[in-house]
Amino acid sequence: MALSSGVGIEEFSTLVTAADVGDGEALPAIDRALIKLGLACALPSLNKAASGLAISEALTLGATTQQIQEIVSLMAGLGVHSLMLTSSLITTGAGLTESDGTIAFTADEQKIWDARIGNDPFWDRMEDELPGFLRSMLKLSPAQFEAFFDFCAVPWKTRTVSARTKELLAMASDAMPSHRFMPGFRLHLANAIKLGAGRRALDDCMQLAAQTPAHVGVD
Repeated sequence: MALSSGVGIEEFSTLVTAADVGDGEALPAIDRALIKLGLACALPSLNKAASGLAISEALTLGATTQQIQEIVSLMAGLGVHSLMLTSSLITTGAGLTESDGTIAFTADEQKIWDARIGNDPFWDRMEDELPGFLRSMLKLSPAQFEAFFDFCAVPWKTRTVSARTKELLAMASDAMPSHRFMPGFRLHLANAIKLGAGRRALDDCMQLAAQTPAHVGVD
C-alpha cells in the first residue's frame, strides 16, 4: 500500500516504509476511533471539537468509558517529553556529570534506580534513544523520577485497550506534524511491530498522524 505523508512527517513515514513486516490487517474501526481521539486530545493539538467527535464515534462503535479514559491517560503522558529533552542538558550544563560523562549516584539514589530500572532491557532501548535521560532525571529529582514511573504506568496497568493499539497511538502521536518526537517514535514503532502490527495498520496510523486536528486553543 502506498503511504501518503502529511507535511512534516516524511522522515517518520520512511521508517515505516522500511519496516520488515507483512501487510497484516487494517486498523479495526474502534481502534481507529480511539487513535483519532488520542491525537485530537494530545497537547500538541488539544482540539476540543475534534475530541468530542472522536469520543462520540468511539462510543458509537462500542468503546467503554474506561477505554476512552485509558487513551486520554496515555496522551496526558506526552508531557514527559519535556523531561526527556532537558534532563541531560541540565546535568551537563550544571556540571553534575563525571569527567567521563557518567553520573554517580548516592546509595539512596542507587536503591531507587535498582527498584525501578533493575535489569529490564526495555530501559536499555530508551537509553539508546535518549542517552542519559533516566540517570539525569534521578540525579536532579528522585521525586520526579518516581513520579515519572507511576504516572506513565497508569494506562498500561488498566489494560482495557490492547498494548498494540496503545503502541500504535504512541507512535502516531510522536509523528504528529506539531510534535515530531523521533526518539519516542522509533521506540513505539519497534514495540508495535513486536506486538504484531502489520504494514496496513502502521500506514493507517501515519495517515491519521498526518491529519491531526489543528491546535486552535481552548476557550
